[in-house]
Amino acid sequence: MFSTGNFLAIGIGAALGAWLRWVLGLFFNAGGWPWGTMAANLAGGYLIGVMVALIAAHPDWPAWIRLACITGFLGGLTTFSTFSAETVAFVEEGAYGMALAYAGASLAGSMLLTAAGLCTVRSLA
Repeated sequence: MFSTGNFLAIGIGAALGAWLRWVLGLFFNAGGWPWGTMAANLAGGYLIGVMVALIAAHPDWPAWIRLACITGFLGGLTTFSTFSAETVAFVEEGAYGMALAYAGASLAGSMLLTAAGLCTVRSLA
């Protein structure tokens, strides 16, 4: 349901997530490996697992919390398009092994960290 509060929650969360992604890229994307983008995506994978488990454990929480944290912050933090562009750049440079390693590590790492986030919250319950 549209509401001004939900709209603002998403916008503020997205701004904070995008700002953090920019800072990670600024400091860690120097050199041959996009560590900042990978860190953003892996952290996002873990944090979405945490948030999904927390929200499931607290169905009474208002919708704006989910919208701010998942749709906004994690949507702004994680970036499939940048990951794709960086992988294609490796391919265009002929660095096929780097492309495969980066894509594999990003995908597997994010999935494993999402599961770890879920397990973290469940083990604390």
